[in-house]
Amino acid sequence: MDVSARIEAVYAQIVHRNPGESEFHQAAREVLPALAPVLGAHPEYLEARIVERLCEPERQLVFRVPWVDDDGEVQVNRGFRVEFNSALGPYKGGLRFHPSVDLGIVKFLGFEQIFKNALTGLAIGGGKGGADFDPKGRSDGEVMRFCQSFMTELHRHLGEHTDVPAGDIGVGAREIGYLFGQYKRLTNRFEAGVLTGKPVAWGGSPARTEATGYGTVHFAQEMLRTRKRDFDGLTVVVSGSGNVALYAIEKVHSLGGRVVACSDSSGHVVDPDGVDLALLKEIKEVRRQRISAYADAKPSAVFSGRGSVFELPCEVALPCATQNELTEQSAIALVKNGVMAVAEGANMPCTPAAIEIFREADVLFGPGKAANAGGVATSALEMQQNASRERWTFAQTEARLAAVMTEVHTLCRATADRYGCSPDDYALGANAAGFVRVAEAMAAQGVV
Repeated sequence: MDVSARIEAVYAQIVHRNPGESEFHQAAREVLPALAPVLGAHPEYLEARIVERLCEPERQLVFRVPWVDDDGEVQVNRGFRVEFNSALGPYKGGLRFHPSVDLGIVKFLGFEQIFKNALTGLAIGGGKGGADFDPKGRSDGEVMRFCQSFMTELHRHLGEHTDVPAGDIGVGAREIGYLFGQYKRLTNRFEAGVLTGKPVAWGGSPARTEATGYGTVHFAQEMLRTRKRDFDGLTVVVSGSGNVALYAIEKVHSLGGRVVACSDSSGHVVDPDGVDLALLKEIKEVRRQRISAYADAKPSAVFSGRGSVFELPCEVALPCATQNELTEQSAIALVKNGVMAVAEGANMPCTPAAIEIFREADVLFGPGKAANAGGVATSALEMQQNASRERWTFAQTEARLAAVMTEVHTLCRATADRYGCSPDDYALGANAAGFVRVAEAMAAQGVV
């Protein structure tokens, strides 16, 4: 069986074993063809069935999460943790609390996490988790009781040398605090390294909050430099207005770019004067209001509940909201309006058709597993600080983050070139480079 046929057989097996999990199927379909040149050069990986083993999680946890709301009513949610691969280190990946979460979503995120974590060069494996719980509109007491119930089951599977979750959509400092408190209560240990994304006051890392957004912009800046450009004077659009989007906007502005649009699930705002970040943070992080409140407070801004930020003229687009938000139609509009670079701040926000359009138009495209690796890289740096009982300064941590993102960018280009592709093919470079690091470790550790 040749390499292409073997890859198709693996994909068919994934679809058969994981019926209805379309996001996981999509993630596998994006990764597997990129591995063909690697497998052709390393037949020993085929013989050891590295790809087949890599695509099957080491452990999949599904559990009930019962809790009591403020009205005294019992609620029941479903929790998940997919511990996908530990060849390079303990499972590492966030927890997502959102109504859309199911096993397929968690599996797709965990699969992507394997390659993303490997690209950082740090000793972390891949995993992901979450629940179909929606923290929006819930009181602090309800969120606390849910988190305590969730951790009561999950804690037996965690540990700083086993599995280290962090935050994701719907899981911020508040939720991490409640989760950690329950873990500490159940285990009778202040094991700071078991969760990352903690507040700095009790074991968190400076720059962790900013890391994913900052890292995405660092990666985009490196891509632009290959064409002798940078963010200075460029017009940028950012989807989302959560943690990743906010700090991507902040970093773009610090580099001289101008973000003219951002969004949330209700619509988007356009501000030709440039997004007022202080106002946006006030609305989203303090008032917890919809994005339309920004336009109400800023005369130069316009809110729209229709269309997309990606229909606006820009040189750089940063999709930072959720999976499959940037469609083929959006990609066509971006290319028509002169976009030069797209870097994924979210996980798999661009559809396969959109990515193909960018490739055909010679638009620089940074896949999420490379472009947004700064968040998990800084989580690993938080683990280092916890293990050594040290606290770095913001400047120290950001410098390490920038260095990691530069190294990831260099590795992607070098790997694509090594396997006979254009160095601008960041998608192939990221997939191949991450795979090689994991495959080497799996081969060395035997059939486990």
